[in-house]
Amino acid sequence: MTIRLGNDTREKGQYVMATRKLVLTLAAAAAAAVAVVAYSITPAAAGAAPGAATQSSLVHQLDTCLPAGHAKPTVVLVHGAWADASSWSGEVATLQAAGYDVRAIANPLQDLTTDAQYVADYLKTIPGPVVLVGHSYGGAVITNAAAGLANVKALVYVDASAPAPGETNGQLSGASSILNKDTPAQLFFTTTYPGAPAGASELYLNENIFTNYFAGDLPRAEAERLWASQRGASTAAFNTPSKFAAWKTIPSWYFISTGDQIITATSELAMAHRAHSHITLFQGGSHLTLISHPDAVTAVIASAICSLR
Repeated sequence: MTIRLGNDTREKGQYVMATRKLVLTLAAAAAAAVAVVAYSITPAAAGAAPGAATQSSLVHQLDTCLPAGHAKPTVVLVHGAWADASSWSGEVATLQAAGYDVRAIANPLQDLTTDAQYVADYLKTIPGPVVLVGHSYGGAVITNAAAGLANVKALVYVDASAPAPGETNGQLSGASSILNKDTPAQLFFTTTYPGAPAGASELYLNENIFTNYFAGDLPRAEAERLWASQRGASTAAFNTPSKFAAWKTIPSWYFISTGDQIITATSELAMAHRAHSHITLFQGGSHLTLISHPDAVTAVIASAICSLR
């Protein structure tokens, strides 16, 4: 989705043409991906199907998979749009129980270039190896933030975008995403904010979109609570072209929920295969599987950690 709030007919026509071109590109890439996906799924834990791991088994795996004396990586978790660092509470609890230094940091949600620089500057303060994890728009941020940083040893994408240079986060939702089906007025309510780039607005998901599509597998009361406390995201975050693609040089893992209606599984599979990622398909879920099934997500993070041995 390219988020545009203007009413210019020519602009809308250009957007439709660009979107159709993107759909055809993703469809071709996804067709190739589906042909091999059955062989590409990396089990979340030895002998277990994705989503089957429990917190206690994950703690044991994380505590024993690296050789004695091997430096444990710091795990840095970057949230996506319309969310905050508390999205990672379940993953943080398990990683801390296993003795890992884990940081769920604030993502400014203002502009891809400046958000990535903010995260990169944070990463530079951490001694030793880092496993860097991004959810949703956070995937675009880590794709740029990790570029050129030698201490980032693994990238983990969780229902996320992984753009190539020149692509915007908003282009990668997928043809069947609700973000490409409904109009901006149906999807968002908007506000202005000080210092915004020319023409940029702050976007908030409407309640129906958030509870039924963004958080569709969560209990209704929890989805409504998260909707009420969502953080706004600037249109500039979605429309700023990516500058780097850290997945070209850093090993990556990709957790994909088949029930995601914000960034579709088809789009994520195309990006995952382009990045040569280790892929885990989670049957069902939503765009917030990191909250509804944190053990399944942590299992993929564990796979990335244990690869450092």
